[in-house]
Amino acid sequence: MDFKSIIRKKRDGFALTKEEIEFVAFSAANETVPDYQLSALLMAIFFNSLNEEETLWLTDAMARSGDMADLTGIDGIKGDKHSTGGVGDKTTLIVAPVVACCGVKMAKMSGRGLGHTGGTVDKLESIPGFKTSLETEEFVNIVNTCGLCIAGQSGRLCPADKKLYGLRDVTATVDNMPLIASSIMSKKLAGGADCIVLDVKCGSGAFMKNQESAKELAEKMVEIGRGAGKRIAALITDMDKPLGRYIGNSLEVVEAVETLKGNGPEDLSEICILLAAKLLELAGKGGFEECKTLAKSKIADGSALAKLAEMVKLQGGDENYIFDTELFPKAEYKREIIAEESGYVAAMDTEGVGSVCVALGAGRQKKEDSIDPSAGIILEKKTGDYVEKGDLLATLYCSDEALFAAAEKQYRKSVTFSAVKSDRIALLLEIVE
Repeated sequence: MDFKSIIRKKRDGFALTKEEIEFVAFSAANETVPDYQLSALLMAIFFNSLNEEETLWLTDAMARSGDMADLTGIDGIKGDKHSTGGVGDKTTLIVAPVVACCGVKMAKMSGRGLGHTGGTVDKLESIPGFKTSLETEEFVNIVNTCGLCIAGQSGRLCPADKKLYGLRDVTATVDNMPLIASSIMSKKLAGGADCIVLDVKCGSGAFMKNQESAKELAEKMVEIGRGAGKRIAALITDMDKPLGRYIGNSLEVVEAVETLKGNGPEDLSEICILLAAKLLELAGKGGFEECKTLAKSKIADGSALAKLAEMVKLQGGDENYIFDTELFPKAEYKREIIAEESGYVAAMDTEGVGSVCVALGAGRQKKEDSIDPSAGIILEKKTGDYVEKGDLLATLYCSDEALFAAAEKQYRKSVTFSAVKSDRIALLLEIVE
C-alpha cells in the first residue's frame, strides 16, 4: 500500500478505508514509514478530521498494534476507570477498591505523571516495596485473589499511539478531537475491561478548558466504546481548582486513605462516590442512586480501606503504610505561604498550581525525570474560602530548600483574591452515556 496516496487522499478531504487506517497504525507501530510522512498525514487529519467510522477503526487498530491484555483468566465482570488528568486527582486509589468490594474486578493499568498532572503509578510507588511492573500471570492472579490490581502499562501497549502521540506533540496536531479520543480509547480497549467509566476533566487544570470541548471529547469516547461493544459512560467533572487538598505522590496516598476512612475532603469524596456508582451501575449492580448508597457503605464499614491494603500487600508493598500513614517519610523542608491580603479566593490557576508541584520535585517535565515522593503541596484555602491577611494559604514540601523561592512566586501568581465570594461550581457538570 502506498503511504503517499493515503496522505493525498486525506489531504483532499476523503475518508480512508479500514485497510488504509490499519496500514497507517501498524506502519507507525513497526516504524516502517518515515516520521515526515506520518507527520504529513497527521496534519491532513488535523485539518480534515476523521469521521465516526475512521475514528473507531483507528482506535481499534492502535489497540491491536501491540500487546492486548488477556483478561480471560479473570472471573466475573471487569471494570476500568480513566481520568483525562488533573491536579490532586487520586480518585483511582479510592474508586478502584470501593468497586472491587462490590464484586466488580478492577484489573487496571495506569500511567505515570507528565507535566502538571500526576500519575497513579508514581503515587503507588511511594509505598515501599510496591510493584507496578507485573507479568500477566501475576496480574491475573492478584485480581482473582482480591478483585483488584493496579499495574503500570506494558511497554508494548498501543505502540502506534505512542508513536503518533509523540509526533502530534511536536507538530502542533494534538488538538484534534478524533485523535485525542482514539488515543485515550485505544489504551482502554487494549486493557480488556467490560465496563468503563471516564472522568473527563474540565477547567483551568484540565486539557479541556471549557465544558463544550469536554462534552465533545466525552461523546467521541463513549461513541468509540459503544462501537467496540463496551458498557461505557463519561462524567464531565470540574478541574477549575485542585481536587482535594493534598497534591504530590505520598501526600495523595495519605489523602486517599483518609477518604477511604470517611475523613476525606468533600469534593474528593463526592466525585469518587459518583465515579464508583456509575461504574457499578454499568456492571449491573443496580440503579445509579442505589449504587451510590452501595459505594458509601463500603467506605463506612472499612472494607474499601482493607481492600486497598490487601492489594498493596499482594503487589509487594508494605500494607502498614495504609493503616498508619505517619510511616511515610516527610520532606526535609517545608515553607508556609501566608496570605498578604484579606478576601475570598476567587479563582485558582489549577495548571499553575500543578506546575508548582512539578517545580518542587513531585512531577516530571520529561519522561526520564526522577521524582521526589515526599514533595508536594497541602492546600489550606481553595476557591470560595475566605482568607484573613496572615492566614496560612498552603504549605510547600520538598528536599531542596533552594526551590522554594520560585515555587512560592508561582503559587502566588496562581491564586486570585476578591472582596466578593464567587459562585460555587458544580463538581459534576454532566453525564454522557
